[in-house]
Amino acid sequence: MHHRTVGDLMTRPVVQAPRDMPFKELVALLAECDVTTVPVVDGEGRPVGVVSEGDLLRKSSGQADPSGLLPVPHLEAWERAKAEGARAEELMSAPAVCARAEWTVVEAARVMSDRNIKRLPVVDETDKLLGIVSRGDLLRVFLRHDDAIRDEIERDLLRRTLRLAPSAVTVDVREGEVTLDGSVEARSLVAVIVRLCRGVDGVVSVTEHIAYGTDDTGGSALAA
Repeated sequence: MHHRTVGDLMTRPVVQAPRDMPFKELVALLAECDVTTVPVVDGEGRPVGVVSEGDLLRKSSGQADPSGLLPVPHLEAWERAKAEGARAEELMSAPAVCARAEWTVVEAARVMSDRNIKRLPVVDETDKLLGIVSRGDLLRVFLRHDDAIRDEIERDLLRRTLRLAPSAVTVDVREGEVTLDGSVEARSLVAVIVRLCRGVDGVVSVTEHIAYGTDDTGGSALAA
């Protein structure tokens, strides 16, 4: 089976900023390029941090309310430093959390979830910036057509990988939801089929109605 990688899904070329880019130029860059985040790179093109709209907004949120209606916000030292920052390296969130082009969607999604971030700069083996991948980019795998998902399961998974006869298991895919019907020789094979189907790009869920001839998992033997 072929899984699309971060390199397949990332956006390139990447809008980026040097460490010494001034605050107002950063705001203009985000507006002109219609992006919400830019990697900050060193002189070798390696990401050292990321500047987002949220980072820049601290410039306003950290100030006193001109109307005097809101109390002066209490900021931690690092928040105050960002609010008072004037260049990209003073405003950025660092260090940059990066992905590799060869990562799977699962690997990138887990890092985003664990670190609570929306985008990952993508780097090569020398840590130079290649692209950027967002949550939306990763979700594109779920735009695969049902026919493509079904063909991959039938051809690559059931026939080529598991060597099952075409009549053994039938596959129905609707809106990415896979339903499996049929029968196999051993009960243990059912779990293998389900696990492999869940790993196919674009699969939302898997439901199986697969009978088996022999229970080789240690339970009681059942006839299909």
